[in-house]
Amino acid sequence: MHSTRLHSARTGIIQGDAEIFSEFESGGTMWTGEGERERRLHLRFDEAFAAPPAVHLTASLMDMDHAAAYRAELVAEEISAEGFDIVFRTWSDSRVARVRVSWMAIGDLPFEDDWDVE
Repeated sequence: MHSTRLHSARTGIIQGDAEIFSEFESGGTMWTGEGERERRLHLRFDEAFAAPPAVHLTASLMDMDHAAAYRAELVAEEISAEGFDIVFRTWSDSRVARVRVSWMAIGDLPFEDDWDVE
Protein backbone atom coordinates (compact mmCIF):
# COMPACT_ATOMS: atom_id res chain seq x y z
CA MET A 1 0.00 0.00 0.00
CA HIS A 2 1.27 3.46 -0.87
CA SER A 3 0.00 6.58 0.81
CA THR A 4 0.55 10.22 -0.04
CA ARG A 5 0.20 13.05 2.46
CA LEU A 6 -1.29 16.22 1.01
CA HIS A 7 -1.07 19.74 2.43
CA SER A 8 -4.64 21.02 2.51
CA ALA A 9 -3.85 24.58 1.42
CA ARG A 10 -2.05 23.25 -1.64
CA THR A 11 -4.19 20.28 -2.61
CA GLY A 12 -5.32 20.28 -6.20
CA ILE A 13 -7.80 17.99 -7.93
CA ILE A 14 -7.97 17.78 -11.70
CA GLN A 15 -10.39 15.42 -13.40
CA GLY A 16 -11.67 14.55 -16.83
CA ASP A 17 -13.11 11.97 -19.19
CA ALA A 18 -11.34 10.79 -22.34
CA GLU A 19 -12.08 8.38 -25.15
CA ILE A 20 -9.10 6.06 -25.50
CA PHE A 21 -10.22 4.54 -28.81
CA SER A 22 -13.24 3.69 -30.96
CA GLU A 23 -12.47 0.97 -33.51
CA PHE A 24 -15.69 -0.87 -34.34
CA GLU A 25 -16.48 1.34 -37.36
CA SER A 26 -12.91 1.43 -38.71
CA GLY A 27 -12.18 -2.27 -38.17
CA GLY A 28 -9.16 -1.54 -35.97
CA THR A 29 -7.22 -4.33 -34.28
CA MET A 30 -8.90 -3.88 -30.89
CA TRP A 31 -12.13 -4.95 -32.60
CA THR A 32 -10.82 -7.36 -35.25
CA GLY A 33 -7.50 -8.63 -33.86
CA GLU A 34 -6.39 -11.30 -31.44
CA GLY A 35 -3.53 -11.63 -28.99
CA GLU A 36 -1.97 -8.87 -26.92
CA ARG A 37 -3.10 -5.36 -27.90
CA GLU A 38 -2.61 -1.96 -26.28
CA ARG A 39 -3.83 1.60 -26.71
CA ARG A 40 -2.14 4.51 -24.96
CA LEU A 41 -3.32 8.12 -24.62
CA HIS A 42 -1.09 10.83 -23.14
CA LEU A 43 -2.92 13.54 -21.19
CA ARG A 44 -1.37 16.85 -20.12
CA PHE A 45 -2.78 18.71 -17.15
CA ASP A 46 -3.99 22.27 -17.78
CA GLU A 47 -1.90 23.29 -14.77
CA ALA A 48 1.16 21.33 -13.61
CA PHE A 49 1.28 19.91 -10.10
CA ALA A 50 4.26 20.61 -7.83
CA ALA A 51 5.11 16.87 -7.90
CA PRO A 52 3.60 13.79 -9.55
CA PRO A 53 0.02 13.40 -8.26
CA ALA A 54 -1.95 10.29 -7.35
CA VAL A 55 -4.03 9.29 -10.39
CA HIS A 56 -7.24 7.26 -10.26
CA LEU A 57 -8.86 5.74 -13.36
CA THR A 58 -12.23 4.11 -13.93
CA ALA A 59 -13.86 2.90 -17.12
CA SER A 60 -16.79 5.17 -17.98
CA LEU A 61 -17.58 3.13 -21.14
CA MET A 62 -16.45 -0.33 -22.24
CA ASP A 63 -18.15 -1.57 -25.41
CA MET A 64 -17.10 -5.22 -25.78
CA ASP A 65 -18.29 -8.19 -27.83
CA HIS A 66 -20.31 -10.63 -25.72
CA ALA A 67 -19.13 -13.72 -27.65
CA ALA A 68 -15.67 -13.76 -26.02
CA ALA A 69 -14.46 -13.30 -22.46
CA TYR A 70 -13.91 -9.74 -21.23
CA ARG A 71 -10.16 -9.38 -20.74
CA ALA A 72 -9.00 -5.88 -19.93
CA GLU A 73 -6.40 -3.94 -17.98
CA LEU A 74 -6.67 -0.21 -17.38
CA VAL A 75 -3.70 1.59 -15.78
CA ALA A 76 -2.06 5.00 -15.43
CA GLU A 77 1.63 5.02 -16.40
CA GLU A 78 4.40 7.60 -16.86
CA ILE A 79 2.82 9.87 -14.22
CA SER A 80 4.58 13.22 -13.91
CA ALA A 81 3.71 16.66 -12.57
CA GLU A 82 2.68 17.64 -16.12
CA GLY A 83 0.55 14.65 -17.14
CA PHE A 84 0.25 10.87 -17.51
CA ASP A 85 -0.57 8.05 -19.92
CA ILE A 86 -3.84 6.15 -19.82
CA VAL A 87 -3.13 2.59 -20.97
CA PHE A 88 -5.74 0.02 -21.98
CA ARG A 89 -4.69 -3.56 -22.71
CA THR A 90 -6.54 -6.67 -23.84
CA TRP A 91 -5.45 -10.11 -25.03
CA SER A 92 -6.53 -13.45 -26.46
CA ASP A 93 -9.78 -13.32 -28.48
CA SER A 94 -11.42 -10.39 -26.63
CA ARG A 95 -13.02 -7.90 -29.01
CA VAL A 96 -13.24 -4.30 -27.80
CA ALA A 97 -15.16 -1.74 -29.84
CA ARG A 98 -14.46 1.36 -27.73
CA VAL A 99 -13.29 2.52 -24.33
CA ARG A 100 -13.75 5.79 -22.48
CA VAL A 101 -12.08 6.54 -19.13
CA SER A 102 -12.88 8.92 -16.29
CA TRP A 103 -9.81 10.04 -14.38
CA MET A 104 -8.87 12.08 -11.32
CA ALA A 105 -5.46 13.41 -10.27
CA ILE A 106 -4.92 14.60 -6.69
CA GLY A 107 -1.73 16.25 -5.52
CA ASP A 108 0.16 19.32 -4.34
CA LEU A 109 -0.05 22.42 -6.51
CA PRO A 110 2.76 24.95 -6.79
CA PHE A 111 2.55 27.65 -4.12
CA GLU A 112 3.80 31.19 -4.62
CA ASP A 113 5.65 31.19 -1.27
CA ASP A 114 7.63 28.02 -2.07
CA TRP A 115 11.38 28.50 -2.26
CA ASP A 116 13.51 26.46 -4.58
CA VAL A 117 16.89 26.31 -2.80
CA GLU A 118 18.55 23.94 -5.26
